[in-house]
Amino acid sequence: MTVRTDLPDGGWEPLRQAATAALAKAYVPYSNFPVGAAARLADGSIVSGCNVENASYGLTLCAECTMLGAARMNGGGLITEFYCVDGRGEVLMPCGRCRQLLFEFSTAETLIMTGSGVRTMAQILPDAFGPDNLTAPNDLKEQQ
Repeated sequence: MTVRTDLPDGGWEPLRQAATAALAKAYVPYSNFPVGAAARLADGSIVSGCNVENASYGLTLCAECTMLGAARMNGGGLITEFYCVDGRGEVLMPCGRCRQLLFEFSTAETLIMTGSGVRTMAQILPDAFGPDNLTAPNDLKEQQ
């Protein structure tokens, strides 16, 4: 698969800046591991988010979660590019859970900045489960 390189003016820099700025809003009193995330949507807008921890660790929100909430509040739209950073401002690969969350609002060609360079959504989450799987015939219903 060929990775597209036709990014809007500014390329990755506006996303890096938005993700880095989001770090200042992170609430991380337990892990002290702030994360910032940013995405460019199909309409060209950029949304960002930060991680928000909770004393009940399982309720912690990843930066990708708050970013997706911001995207939905701003009218939604598919993600065309995504960038995530750690507290040092270094590129951070989304965990598996967050890759699945991002997949829901992406295409196979959505670009993800990773520590090893730009990858597509299809490359970082091959054979992903998604909305199309829920519209497939249910074998159990057919057997009844």
